[in-house]
Amino acid sequence: MRQKYIISIDNGKNVLKISEYAIVTNIPKTATALTINSAKYSLLGEEAYDKKDIKQSISRGNRSLIASLRTKNIFPIEPYVSKIAEAVTALFKSANDDSVELLFNDVDLLSIPEPPDKEKEAKS
Repeated sequence: MRQKYIISIDNGKNVLKISEYAIVTNIPKTATALTINSAKYSLLGEEAYDKKDIKQSISRGNRSLIASLRTKNIFPIEPYVSKIAEAVTALFKSANDDSVELLFNDVDLLSIPEPPDKEKEAKS
């Protein structure tokens, strides 16, 4: 599944917002990158956080921040939530940026084992 997280800071409301989207329609295996990138993402969940609470979580460390970011509405898997936490921390440190978009593809999480080396097996 392809997912997208949009993380934004609304300074007027003192809120950090995370929106989770995914492509929920079937993508043919023959689809091109252009087709995939233009596919429609559907909103899966959204969460608003108090900026002050997130700043405190950042100061307590990455584990605290991750615990604060995971809610009943947004609960990303470990590899994703780590990247989201990094992006949130970077947003709070940046004077210029107020939003970031992260793209994930579950296929990237799969590892395919290498075939056994026949020569090494023959020597054993």
